[in-house]
Amino acid sequence: MLPGWSRQQIAGKPADVFDPVGALPFVLLFLHDEAGDTQATSAVFTAALSKHRLRCVAPHAGPSWWVDRISPAFDAAVTPERHLLDGVVPWIEAAWNVGSRGVAVAGIGMGGQGAIRLALRHPERFPVVGSIAGTMDFQERFDKGTPLDSLYPSREHARQDTAVLHVHPHDWPPHIWFACPTTDPRHRGNDRLHEKLAAIGVPHTADLDARGTPDDYITPMVEFLAAALVRESRRLM
Repeated sequence: MLPGWSRQQIAGKPADVFDPVGALPFVLLFLHDEAGDTQATSAVFTAALSKHRLRCVAPHAGPSWWVDRISPAFDAAVTPERHLLDGVVPWIEAAWNVGSRGVAVAGIGMGGQGAIRLALRHPERFPVVGSIAGTMDFQERFDKGTPLDSLYPSREHARQDTAVLHVHPHDWPPHIWFACPTTDPRHRGNDRLHEKLAAIGVPHTADLDARGTPDDYITPMVEFLAAALVRESRRLM
């Protein structure tokens, strides 16, 4: 864990917290990938947060896919989504006196799809959202020995709960950013989301045409999120 980060207990669960000097009144809720890496050891991610004076809370949830279904490996009674909505976000708002629309959500891989899905389901709570190489088509991972096999009864049930199926025709987060390298196997799911948003007329920024690695998108993602949070705060004044 790099300087500036600390491990804390939030609503009974561990989370890595970044609180830079002179932080602005905004917070990034970051959702980790399947491996459980919260970016607290990423120099690039930490530098981007420091540059924009952006606090970050990165909860630990294991390979739960951040969905609104009980994952025994995470908790026997509380779903990962409810943990975020009822535990983590209220803690953020109380700890730093952050406004109800001052929290952005983002993630990578499993966490990337989780962030997009969460914001699409709750745009009033998360007006700003970002994703890097999100596993948008997680139904493709069903029946392959992942926790998804116990979370959903079938591949079709999993597909019905993916981010693209939660796009509302009239209500969405005003600031959406996602990216995925063209060579990444998760690219098709991101392109499918882009096509759905474009067809409905949902404003968004999608960077899907470049090669590279997910780490190459960290800096532009944080720049987008920080600027969007500032714009959102000015809109509410």
